Amino acid sequence: MTTAPPETTIDARVLRGVDTFLDGYAQLRPTDTLLVIYTPDCRDQASLLLLTARDRGVATAAVGMAPVEDPGFADRLSAVLPSRDSLTGRLVLVTIERDTMSHADVVRRAVDTYGDQVLPLRIINGSWDFFRLALGPTPTELSAINAGLLHRFLAAKHLAVTTSSGSELEIALDNDRYRWLSNRGVWRPGSFVILPAGEVATYPASVTGRLVADGAFNVNKAVQLDARLGDNPLTVELKDSDVVSYSCNDEKTAKLFERCIQIDHGNHVGELGFGTNTGIDEFIGMNSHINERHPGIHLGFGQHGQLLDVVDYYTDIHIDLITSDVTIHIDGDPIPVTSRTLAPSVLPHPTNVSDEDIDGDCCGARTPHE
Repeated sequence: MTTAPPETTIDARVLRGVDTFLDGYAQLRPTDTLLVIYTPDCRDQASLLLLTARDRGVATAAVGMAPVEDPGFADRLSAVLPSRDSLTGRLVLVTIERDTMSHADVVRRAVDTYGDQVLPLRIINGSWDFFRLALGPTPTELSAINAGLLHRFLAAKHLAVTTSSGSELEIALDNDRYRWLSNRGVWRPGSFVILPAGEVATYPASVTGRLVADGAFNVNKAVQLDARLGDNPLTVELKDSDVVSYSCNDEKTAKLFERCIQIDHGNHVGELGFGTNTGIDEFIGMNSHINERHPGIHLGFGQHGQLLDVVDYYTDIHIDLITSDVTIHIDGDPIPVTSRTLAPSVLPHPTNVSDEDIDGDCCGARTPHE
């Protein structure tokens, strides 16, 4: 069982999350070597990972980095990387950052050195909340939950979506044209595992109706606002995937959304997503992907996740508006999909779905008005 360092006050859910991360996601073995790369704001979380691995008899190493810009990082990383010949098992390489995923080119070069002897995991929103909330289900469980949803969505043409907060959306799908993405924490050779996990998403052919986001927002820029929307939901009226109007009683949140949709293509729905991480049972104040994985629906305005020859625009803004729950009727089927009844399926995960694989730097570097 994981033991916390004595100076750290954390709860049992955090400790279980650390164990799930090491056992379920990293599949850490005594013969492996764990390398943790961390930013200063994730030093405590990195320390707990390292201490837990050492308690298990695993060899460890660590290196710090500054987010976004760190000219000396490549040299420091090179100094702690073990030689391939010295490994008795795998190199489990973990990066943990709060608001960013940085230095992807440096990390990629390091990973490529080890071939199939390396497992790279990249954590964004590293925090005690990440370990407390986002690591409930294992990758196997998330993969099974995603599989059940995807089998229904891939055969669908129309979704009628409602939420307890008053959302009413009519959504058209074009699965022959637009690909689905599945974030489930499962490693594939040559790829990074991106965490937190637990989502399926696509580009909707059209969205019309009202979205009442009463969960949280998640924007790919650095903001200091409390991301939770429960006390002040953000309501958006949509027609053919474009914003017609919006309202929010919180002036700062409304201003943030206004700035985002004023950017080219920022007023267009670029993503239809469904959170599938059943361990996330509350929203947190941090602007985070943790909130985005909460079971419910989210619409992402701005940048999409499709190939550019399919959806031919690019913008550097993406803001997700997330609901606290969802009920989805698929092509008129009287048995809906709901956020409260998500469960692992016995169906295999579809092979014609892309795993989310961010292989570049991400998020939090600038504010929307810069």
